[in-house]
Amino acid sequence: MPEDAIRLSLFSFSLSGEAKMWLHSFKGNSLKTWDEVVEKFIMKYFPESKTAEGYSFHQFPDESLSEALERFCGLLRKTLTHGFSEPIQLNIFMDGLRL
Repeated sequence: MPEDAIRLSLFSFSLSGEAKMWLHSFKGNSLKTWDEVVEKFIMKYFPESKTAEGYSFHQFPDESLSEALERFCGLLRKTLTHGFSEPIQLNIFMDGLRL
């Protein structure tokens, strides 16, 4: 049995409440691959705007703009799985600058 089929058949057992109802709201076999399920689940329960709220960056008092940018880029490289699009990254950086 393919790994995708196993994941698809067992995933509903890992859910409860609203998340389980969400999964069952898809008609028939409209979700055919594991990647589709993961993408839709993340978009529903972990939208980029929501996860970006919990991610903060702040420019240090004596830090120049270029130093802050370099440090921010270093943080992004350390967390390659952050999943933030470039516009969200820019928003996080800009929100953390001293005015």
